[in-house]
Amino acid sequence: MWRDHVHNIISVQPYYKVERIVTPLKQETVIHRRVLHLYTTKIISAYREFTLKEVYDTSFKSIGKDYGVLYLHTKQGVFPYNVESDPKDFMIEFKKIVEK
Repeated sequence: MWRDHVHNIISVQPYYKVERIVTPLKQETVIHRRVLHLYTTKIISAYREFTLKEVYDTSFKSIGKDYGVLYLHTKQGVFPYNVESDPKDFMIEFKKIVEK
């Protein structure tokens, strides 16, 4: 699956998911680091794939200097992705593709 798309990657955006694991003895926080891949026809996350026809827009809400949440506004709803770097370039590349 991934090899077919390697040469068509337009932009990547690292994101992370925080998982809290609670047991009777302790509480643990696990941070999963992942990447959004923007292609000419789709966006792929670790567990989802959206065709660009299904993605209406992107937006970003800053929580700190570069930390924040990148939102994908899609036909299925709004999907938030926690980011540690400004997703401006990813969002610009998305707009370029959908405005063609």
